[in-house]
Amino acid sequence: MPQKSLQNYIPALTGVRAMAAYLVFISHFCYVFDGSFPHIVQRFLGEFHIGVSIFFVLSGFLITYRYYNTFHLTKDWFKQYLKNRVARIYPMYFLLTIAAFVYFFISGDQSITKGSGNPIAVMLLNITFLRGFFYQFWDTGIAQGWSLTVEECFYFSAPIIFLIAKKYNKFYIQPVIITSFAILMVLIFRNVNWHGFFGNFPFVLLFTFFGRCFEFFVGVQLARYVIKNGFTRTNKIRFTPIGFILIFCCVFIMALQPVPKPWNAGLESPIGIITNNYLLCVAVALFFYGLLTENTLFKRFLGAPFIELLGKSSYIFYLIHLGWIYTLLHSGINSLNDYAFSLYDKWDIEWHSPFEYDWLNIIYIFIVLNAVSVTLFKLIEEPLNHYIRKSNFLIRYQPRPKGIVD
Repeated sequence: MPQKSLQNYIPALTGVRAMAAYLVFISHFCYVFDGSFPHIVQRFLGEFHIGVSIFFVLSGFLITYRYYNTFHLTKDWFKQYLKNRVARIYPMYFLLTIAAFVYFFISGDQSITKGSGNPIAVMLLNITFLRGFFYQFWDTGIAQGWSLTVEECFYFSAPIIFLIAKKYNKFYIQPVIITSFAILMVLIFRNVNWHGFFGNFPFVLLFTFFGRCFEFFVGVQLARYVIKNGFTRTNKIRFTPIGFILIFCCVFIMALQPVPKPWNAGLESPIGIITNNYLLCVAVALFFYGLLTENTLFKRFLGAPFIELLGKSSYIFYLIHLGWIYTLLHSGINSLNDYAFSLYDKWDIEWHSPFEYDWLNIIYIFIVLNAVSVTLFKLIEEPLNHYIRKSNFLIRYQPRPKGIVD
């Protein structure tokens, strides 16, 4: 199908970003529900890290959808492509990472450096994304930012993936080769004490591109299929609910797995890795295909202007929902709770504080984090994105035709 018959921008997929970020948020704070619900509920919510898989499949789809039919592996094309990726990902990551290390130097919070004796080196590993290859450093700085190392590896690999797929008709063999390379690297380096570089199988399979590549390739294949066949179809299969149900079937499978030490989720078990890396992404792709080709209430909800705004700011939300900003918010709520009870003592009354319940405090923090994310998006991320794209960074700026989204 000709490219002009396809949509350049799909609001529902922007809304999906917010859904994915909020799932990750729930997975990190599910412990607040453990006292009120059966333990299996807490385990189920603890596997909502699936938001990361949703991001990976979405990245594979969007990069392919936007570039597959137009890429030319030339110096200028790659410069423009890299410029667009830098504008989208790097400014807020860089600023928030620097802020995290400033916070470390002020507060001495060891969660930023994981006890490393060389914080400057750790900071450099973070701002260059290299920390994601080392088991000792993968969750330093902005801990959840490990996924950006995975994303960046895909961004750099995508043009090569496209070239091999189009010129040599070799697509499906590529993730097999990449994963085999990861296994070989672990076998070589697992007995080498170099800060955990490719240090163990769970780390490499779950926290590096070499282990997670299949998720991107599923997104790539979905985009290739849509580019070829368009958004219209004749069958009546309801892919949206089917994909949605299958996603949470995968969550349930992982929730039933024993949690191996020192990890904290069923994801890290052998069955969890297989479910997360190879089954979940297929369910996500079916869900996306439904969003693309079906006119459902869910699609309209995800594409609503407010949800779309939350989706656009969800990258910042993802970067700040753990770390120093959350720590400051949590400390502030604790102070408010103490202040409320001091007033009750002063007034000689016995009331409940609006800040004494962990589950309610998490809701407060969730709302504040979204407000901060939208504000930072409007005041910093969006202007910087546009500024870099319209600058002569890497390559001279050339206005794109109206309606083209890059």
